[in-house]
Amino acid sequence: MDLWHEFHGPNAGYVLELYDRFRANPNSVDPATRAAFERWQPPAEGQPAVPSGEIIVPEADKVMATVNLATTIREYGHLAAHIDPLGLADPPGDPALHPSDHGLTEADLRALPASLIGGKPAEGATNALEAIARLREIYSTSIGYDYDHMRLPDERAWLREAAETRRFRPPNDPLDPRRLLEQLTKVEAFEHFLHRIFPGKTRFSVEGLDMMVPMLDIMLGESADAGIYAILIGMAHRGRLNILAHILHKPYTEILQEFRDTAGDEHPAREFLGWTGDVKYHAGASRSLTGKSPVDLVVTMVPNPSHLEHVNPVIAGMARAAGTHTEQPGRPYFDPQVVLPIVIHGDAAFPGQGIVAETLNLQRLRGYRVGGTIHIIANNQVGFTTSQWEGRSTLYASDLAKGFKVPIVHVNADDPEACVEVARLACAYRQKFATDFVIDLVGYRRYGHNEGDEPRFTQPRMYEAIDNHPTARKLWADELTKRGVVTPEESEQLFNSQIEALNHIYQSLPPEPPAALEPQLPPPPGGAARHARTDVPSELLVDLNAELLRLPTNFHLNKKLARTFDRRHDMFADPDAKTVDWATAEALAFATILADGTAIRLTGEDVERGTFSHRHAVLRDETSGAVYIPLQNLPQARAAFEVRNSPLSEAGTIGFEYGYSIQAPERLTIWEAQYGDFVNTAQAIIDEYLTSGNAKWELKSSLVLLLPHGYEGQGPDHSTGRLERFLQLAAEMNIRIANATTAAQYFHLLRRQAALLTTDPLPLIVMTPKSLLRNTKVYSSLRELAEGQWQPVIDDQQAAANRDAVRRIILCSGKIYIDMIADPRRVSQNALALVRIEQLYPLETEALTQVIDAYPNATEVVWLQEEPANAGAWDSISQRLQRLLNGKLPLQLIARPRRASPAEGTMSMHVQHQATLIDRAYELPDEVTIA
Repeated sequence: MDLWHEFHGPNAGYVLELYDRFRANPNSVDPATRAAFERWQPPAEGQPAVPSGEIIVPEADKVMATVNLATTIREYGHLAAHIDPLGLADPPGDPALHPSDHGLTEADLRALPASLIGGKPAEGATNALEAIARLREIYSTSIGYDYDHMRLPDERAWLREAAETRRFRPPNDPLDPRRLLEQLTKVEAFEHFLHRIFPGKTRFSVEGLDMMVPMLDIMLGESADAGIYAILIGMAHRGRLNILAHILHKPYTEILQEFRDTAGDEHPAREFLGWTGDVKYHAGASRSLTGKSPVDLVVTMVPNPSHLEHVNPVIAGMARAAGTHTEQPGRPYFDPQVVLPIVIHGDAAFPGQGIVAETLNLQRLRGYRVGGTIHIIANNQVGFTTSQWEGRSTLYASDLAKGFKVPIVHVNADDPEACVEVARLACAYRQKFATDFVIDLVGYRRYGHNEGDEPRFTQPRMYEAIDNHPTARKLWADELTKRGVVTPEESEQLFNSQIEALNHIYQSLPPEPPAALEPQLPPPPGGAARHARTDVPSELLVDLNAELLRLPTNFHLNKKLARTFDRRHDMFADPDAKTVDWATAEALAFATILADGTAIRLTGEDVERGTFSHRHAVLRDETSGAVYIPLQNLPQARAAFEVRNSPLSEAGTIGFEYGYSIQAPERLTIWEAQYGDFVNTAQAIIDEYLTSGNAKWELKSSLVLLLPHGYEGQGPDHSTGRLERFLQLAAEMNIRIANATTAAQYFHLLRRQAALLTTDPLPLIVMTPKSLLRNTKVYSSLRELAEGQWQPVIDDQQAAANRDAVRRIILCSGKIYIDMIADPRRVSQNALALVRIEQLYPLETEALTQVIDAYPNATEVVWLQEEPANAGAWDSISQRLQRLLNGKLPLQLIARPRRASPAEGTMSMHVQHQATLIDRAYELPDEVTIA
């Protein structure tokens, strides 16, 4: 067939452009192209093809075939690259990369001009064959440039130019070969020494991916030159100890002492500090580089648990916080040029863990941009024992990133100069375009998943090749010997000297653990939360309310929303009138916190409006769509306010906000779920970071989670914030858990959290209302906001008028209290005291004891909850209540029965069961039937 009909897009366009130039001025093209065009003209539209199977390539059409071949190599040359050091699993190639697939021979290419290839490879080449060979040298050797999915022309052009000019590759960009040999020697000697001195101890060796360490060192240098002042590294186990030693400069003495594992018995005080620590290959560290750049550069490796990829959003959140300026009121400003997040992934985890996709999705979102993350896939071509073809459906481990239009470069970990080039390329691309970049560093794993594992059971061929494969240090030393840079004796002496230095350090270790292993900070003094002041002058609240309702001139607010705002204008006419709803109390809390000088970041699912259309933190003009955010326009504010709708993600976004909160502990960081149940999918972040991060790694967070919670007949997935799970995780004063029942309580709870950010930081979990947002029984007065404080336990004021009459003390929390007081029996029932536990952890036992003791004739205490007996607070609080009561009064439960599913699926069933709970609570027989 006539190959003209096979060409389209830029290939045909390029040939036609040359042809048009030739027709206008034959001397404008080179002689070979001119000769070809003299014997050719484009086929007419609709020209028929020759019979199938017959390949006829007119001489001039070979011009287009050559252009098409060059384009194919540029786009798909990575499919023929030698990126596997072992030579066992290189990409499969592609027929389109061969001239014959385009109807070309070497003789044809030799007869055609190099200018058809274009770019740097064509410069100085005598013909197209030579230019094609240069192109293959770039795209199909130890680097595979995987860019065919990129859609933005300027990014594609920049990446192509960078690859083809090889401006980041030595010697174009100089490299000290001896220093690189010294780095690889330290990497290998460290692993060999640990393997010999501590045989069988788990360390997750970097061997097989040794160049990862020098690549990170290159990135540090490039960042210092670019004026970056914060580098944040997140990674899994593989190579972590080596990077801690040689990038973070964690002293060998500390690492070796941890391997000796003698640092436990001498320090029982750790138990009282709530510090349990973690295994050495989960640890983090920080290092400052002074004098390397115009500003000091701080490099931080964040601790990471065995949930390998869950550090990804944490790193991103930390980067966002580090680059965000919140000192001025209004909208915060993020500077992408001052931070660099680097995340090192496992090749099995990158396509296998969903949180990778959640985090990649954040990269271009306005509220989550970090200026681009450099991703390195530490690709040892096998999972624990799972081979590549068993663990992913894609050709490359990195293919997931293609969907997010992230450039990918595959590189052979045994080619040091190629690795250096790719590291520099990643930094330059990220600095220019402020988006992500993926390096697929393809190597191997010299031992099993850990050093005590036998990989030959499952990968015998691979490990036969590994056993006979020289190390990256040996390969580089041999290359430098060929170049005359070092002698074999020098390289071996360098290795032996490093082993001797490590041995000397080990022999010199003290018998006692070094002081650096001690917990850094004592716990905050007790009572800080109890003494936090949250009252606010009423005059300030009135002024702030007026400012929150003030709109720009000619701003057309939605008419329904305008009516809501109108009702708020004179809501404070009577300071004792209960006119303040939940949303207004929240807005006023935020306003006062900003007036105190504390910045706020509020994110979550539909958080700008609020799932239940209650917040309206972002207003939009009905006619123009213009946006106005009242909390960014307060004259009283002394810090920035940020509010962002999040993507429909929980693990990724909560991890992000957790990272933000630990990097910027002085800011109030809040995440809200669309429904409380949605927090389910973030369980690993909650378990590994939010509730245990301080005990394991001394990471202090004050992140607030707002989880809409309450049984209202909306089914199993819209009823519960999974209160029971947070209470199960509560220990050693690690979190605060609250379920407030009034707008004023919520106001003071938020203000208390802001007041404790730097003195007693703890995460705060709040079970927030849904239908109660507009229920007048939760409304509060101006006086309660202005003069009140947070109350962890609230006594029953009705019962307090006649304490001697009370026989049953009902303890409850949240919405069930509102259901109880809404019942008509509430008015006439004086034998029952309804006591609210607003703070479920830490439980204020002293205050609760005082309330219970105030009812001298009580005969029982009942815990009332709307959740099933195996959910809600019961399993956790019952143990504490039993200890508190100490047998003086029996403790009963009124709740839904234990259930596998948390709530009913129909409204009618819900109404029936809810009514049964209320009936049982108001019945006062000698014995209550326990659900």
